[in-house]
This record gives sequence, C-alpha cells and structure tokens, in this order.
Amino acid sequence: MELTGTVIALLPEVSGQGKNGTWRKQEFVIEIPSQYPKKVCVSLWGDKIDQAALQVDDTVTASVDIESREYNSRWYTEVKAWKVEKSGAGAPASSGGAPIPPVTTFTEDESDDLPF
Repeated sequence: MELTGTVIALLPEVSGQGKNGTWRKQEFVIEIPSQYPKKVCVSLWGDKIDQAALQVDDTVTASVDIESREYNSRWYTEVKAWKVEKSGAGAPASSGGAPIPPVTTFTEDESDDLPF
C-alpha cells in the first residue's frame, strides 16, 4: 500500500536493546490531501531513518505495511514504511528566482497607448 502526502511532524527517534541487538525507530506524521485530509503516523526502522532523511514539509510517497497485534487483550496497530520516496527527487534544480518577462521596445514613431 502507498500513502502520498506532506510530512507535518517528525517525532523523536527512539532506540533500545532487544534480543536481536540494538534497534532504532522514528515515527513521522503524514497528511494525505483530500476533501477531508487524513493524518497517518508512520514508523521507520533502522537504517531507513537515515536513508529517508525526512524533514517537515517534504512531500513523500511511503510504501507501507499495516500490522495489528494483541497484547494483554488490547490490539495495537502499526503502519511501517519499508520505502519512502520524496517527490521531486531527481528533478533538475531551478536557477532560483522568478522568470524574467520579455522586454518590449518601441521605436520613436510607435506609441504604447497608455494613459500615463
């Protein structure tokens, strides 16, 4: 499943020690545009945190898996991203600034018919 939207929040990275070694996790909130915009909290694990290098206001497409698990008779759902692509990646960089409008020149015998 893919989610496309704008990153509106980056939550702090957390880490810990598990039976398989050290783990890292960072969650981010993406807002999906529609008539009624939806906000989804997505998790990134391990090296994917560094690969994504997300910032607030980035437009991204996240490929995710959704998983629910039960603990003490309660159900918890997590949206895990396995790939995150920033929109506009690979697009040529602009020269910066607004485009320059064309210049119109008049000869002495032409008038521009402007009242001022």
